[in-house]
Amino acid sequence: MASRAQENAVITAHQPEIAVPVPFGVRLRAHVAIMRLDHSIKNIFLLPGIVVALSLLHPNLSQLSQIRLEPIVIGVIAVTLIACSNYVLNELLDAPYDRLHPHKCNRPAALGLIEPGAAYLQWLAMMTVGMALASRIGLRFAVAAAALWIMGCIYNIRPLRTKDVAYLDVLTESLNNPLRMLLGWYMVTQVIVPPTSMLCAYWMLGCYFMGLKRFSEFREIGSRQGACDYRKSFKNYSERSLLGSVVFYASMAMMMFGIFVVRYRIELILAFPFIALLMAMYFDLSFKKNSAAQHPEKLYREPLLMTVALLTGVVMIVLLNVHLPMVGQIFAPTKW
Repeated sequence: MASRAQENAVITAHQPEIAVPVPFGVRLRAHVAIMRLDHSIKNIFLLPGIVVALSLLHPNLSQLSQIRLEPIVIGVIAVTLIACSNYVLNELLDAPYDRLHPHKCNRPAALGLIEPGAAYLQWLAMMTVGMALASRIGLRFAVAAAALWIMGCIYNIRPLRTKDVAYLDVLTESLNNPLRMLLGWYMVTQVIVPPTSMLCAYWMLGCYFMGLKRFSEFREIGSRQGACDYRKSFKNYSERSLLGSVVFYASMAMMMFGIFVVRYRIELILAFPFIALLMAMYFDLSFKKNSAAQHPEKLYREPLLMTVALLTGVVMIVLLNVHLPMVGQIFAPTKW
């Protein structure tokens, strides 16, 4: 009870003071802003699901012309709407805490520019339209889309609000990664199920990126008390524990990816150096002030990182579709 009272006191002390009514145009732009459409770049995480599914279903590249683009276009729109619905909820419920952050204090809800009732209606409306579009693609796609929205609720809404629990915040938020992979997969096929090893690798890779985001945030705020006021999970974190968890996530991601490679596509073993370089560069990025690791939607401002990411993607696509018998022979089990 004491901690809850102390938390409420901190939040109350940072309530925004709007001296004059907010003009309609300003409020309208604020409601558009909380959809965070710039975060739509995260739809790139749908691509691996699409690429791997196409590679397994259509190993002959000449057959790719048979793929229907309509479900992919509708699917991307549906995922964008559901993700935006989650962002609206996040903006609403995080406003008191965002006011304690050196940069997020400028978000529309933190500034008091949002009409809560209209925002909640916006949240539900985007989910409804998104799910209506998702249902046109297929049952499995719709279930994965619903799971993406539900995870947003679990992450943000009390009493669960997993974003307030150390380690669980990273694990639950990063579940969006395998869910996006599933969504990409089911844009192409509703028949087969993706390999579990691939989904787990994608989940742990998401945890790696999210763990570094938390580490970068923790360092940026500087004051431990300030960090704990802004994000409750920081009460049970330290720079050392965050980096330790990042090592764990990276190790799990590579182990699961290795299992997928050995079982399904041994040629992908040649992509390991590119993936390792990309992860090392991202690790280094998290130490920079106001790092793009805190704002993944701004990663395009890191040209070297983007170049390596693009090269890694191209290498993986090629290795998924080109058979190299010599690679299998080199890594074949030793016969005694």
